[in-house]
Amino acid sequence: MTTNFLTKDGFKKLQVELEHLRSAKRQEVAERLHEAMEGGELIENAEYEAAKNEQAFVEGRIQELDALLASAHVIEDEHKGKRHDIISIGSKVTIKEGNYEAETFIIVGAVEANPRSGKISNESPIGKAILNHKAGETVKVEVPAGTYNVKILKVS
Repeated sequence: MTTNFLTKDGFKKLQVELEHLRSAKRQEVAERLHEAMEGGELIENAEYEAAKNEQAFVEGRIQELDALLASAHVIEDEHKGKRHDIISIGSKVTIKEGNYEAETFIIVGAVEANPRSGKISNESPIGKAILNHKAGETVKVEVPAGTYNVKILKVS
């Protein structure tokens, strides 16, 4: 089973989503199915088909979240007690590439990655490249189009 790295906040959000799907969303879809079944012949009922598709999606997402949470490893607990100058999952990092502006982000697991909100995956090219390095180092990042260097400015 693959370990999924999550922040405490990410873990909590997934738990809330799972609870919502199991309670409110399941009930909502069941009501839609019931109403559609009362609407006439099921073979030609588009609302019934849409409700069945939504039910399948909801049940699939519930299974996915169950698996994610069962294999979750909360990374903030892992980061405590470690050297904060060495980049690990959970580190907040500021880097600079060439003449571009410096960028700051947090290294998170792939499930929680969202570059637009400043969270990059430990499995991304930059994430892989800078793990286990520290401020002041220049690191080579390998991407499909080639390689480039980033300077690690700050780790916290």
